[in-house]
Amino acid sequence: MKKLRLHALAAIAATAALVLSACSGGSLDGGSSNAPTENGSSGELTKIVVGVLPIAPAAAVQLGIDEGIFEKHGLDVELQLGDGGAALLPAVSSGSMQFAVGNPLSVLTAASQGLDMRIVSGYSRNYIDEADPEDMSASGITVRSDSGIKTWKDLEGKTVAINALNTQGDLGTKARVKADGGDPDLVNFIEIAFPDQLAQLEQGNIDASWTPEPFISKARATDGIEMLGDPLRASDGVYTMVTFTSGKYADEHPEIVKAFHDAIVETGEASMADRTRFEAAVSAHTGMDPAVVSTINLELISGNLDPAVIENLSATALEFGFIDQEPDLSKVILLN
Repeated sequence: MKKLRLHALAAIAATAALVLSACSGGSLDGGSSNAPTENGSSGELTKIVVGVLPIAPAAAVQLGIDEGIFEKHGLDVELQLGDGGAALLPAVSSGSMQFAVGNPLSVLTAASQGLDMRIVSGYSRNYIDEADPEDMSASGITVRSDSGIKTWKDLEGKTVAINALNTQGDLGTKARVKADGGDPDLVNFIEIAFPDQLAQLEQGNIDASWTPEPFISKARATDGIEMLGDPLRASDGVYTMVTFTSGKYADEHPEIVKAFHDAIVETGEASMADRTRFEAAVSAHTGMDPAVVSTINLELISGNLDPAVIENLSATALEFGFIDQEPDLSKVILLN
């Protein structure tokens, strides 16, 4: 099986015409969820609401629903779309959602500010290992070929477009500029939606652009545009998304949290077992042309969690002032 590469957090968010919507019965088509549980006996399933972002990786959760993985673990999953991590966190905290899939930096930021959030499992990673060629990354910073920007240090004094400030895009860029001997405080970041960045770059209104798939592939195929590198390579094996719940829900329903964790792990394995099947799920649940999906670098879906990666992300966020203090990770990281 050909290795799957990851795409960055928020990949395809601005263009994917998702058909995902709030639904019940464990499926987008409203189908019933009356399957045997893990022990093989038929029984009543526990209803949970899971928040997802309008991006391609949400297809993995739907694949798990459609293939009965969550039902096998005794769960009846209703998916609800959120506009972004900022919307999912309060929904999970208030209990209107039991779980959500979102970027780990947002979870760490919320936890550092006193919101009791618990990371339940991994979910997606941006690339498989450091040996992968950087131009195979599914996100990256592109520049004009005549810009004179050839190294990360060259971004000093330049304007870099990202989709949202204080996310893993600008955090990773700052870290790579510093590692290259530059001053990350001299990089100017500006918010521009992913679909609009290439035109702004070509017109010279910005000096660099950070985008995920499918935008990064389009940019790299454009005459006069080249890739500088992937800011998410600043941290080895960084997670683009994790699953999380509230501390209150985790304390009150540990058995459900464990079942959800195990279902996510199994869902990740099923998603990666057959690239064709996962591509079909992405196409079906995002509305993307299957021909486009077959050419982009899809992310790795895995529910397994390496605490060291989260610890490194937290330390990096503190170093660059994204958080004022590190949260208690022994409490935040629930299961691995």
